[in-house]
Amino acid sequence: MAFGGNMNKMMKQVQQMQEKMKELQDELAERTVEATAGGGMVKATATGGQEIVSISIDPAVIDPDDIDMLEDLVVAAVNEALRQAEDMVKEEMSKITGGLNIPGLF
Repeated sequence: MAFGGNMNKMMKQVQQMQEKMKELQDELAERTVEATAGGGMVKATATGGQEIVSISIDPAVIDPDDIDMLEDLVVAAVNEALRQAEDMVKEEMSKITGGLNIPGLF
């Protein structure tokens, strides 16, 4: 009988953690991070939901004869913004899970 009580208590704790995680995921989907490349010439903004919401390009970096460089800067800024967004989510989630890393959880 005592085992059943402990199991029920544990299930409630898991449910509470899942609810907190869902709330946090919703909040993080709205939070943004910004990354730059080329000394700030290209900026990318991403949400915690791994969505790019804006890209800003300084006109001074636009050279019709060197489109490859601009493309590289955009890719670098976007990748860094997504990495920062992922790090933000992991950091915030670890506050709820206590560092517990469950594959597929987030």
